[in-house]
Amino acid sequence: MASKADTRPLSPHVQVWRWHATMASSILHRATGVANYIGAVLTAIWLVLLAMGPEAYGIVETLQTGVLGVIFTLVLIGFTFSLTYHMLNGIRHLAWDAGKGFDPKGSNLRSILIIIASVVITALIWILA
Repeated sequence: MASKADTRPLSPHVQVWRWHATMASSILHRATGVANYIGAVLTAIWLVLLAMGPEAYGIVETLQTGVLGVIFTLVLIGFTFSLTYHMLNGIRHLAWDAGKGFDPKGSNLRSILIIIASVVITALIWILA
């Protein structure tokens, strides 16, 4: 004989929950928000070093050479992606605030398109720069 507790529905958890684009988009939006914060701090440090003169700015020039230069460039590309994605997804959030775009299939499609557009825009920025 089954008890009442055995017949209650169970909440989905990691093993049974199916990932979808809207979920990934939400997590990526939060992660890019944190990355933008860190990037803003690094940008402020860069501007302070630039304002302090050539000797202080030498620290940045050192970071831009050799193996550190590759890492430095990858961080800048990642920051560009983070800004681009967060902006595009923020526009989607504005549409949501207006009560538009809540249909599941359309929301998943827009999530995928925003991620793709962010990659493309980031690549175009770095190719044209």
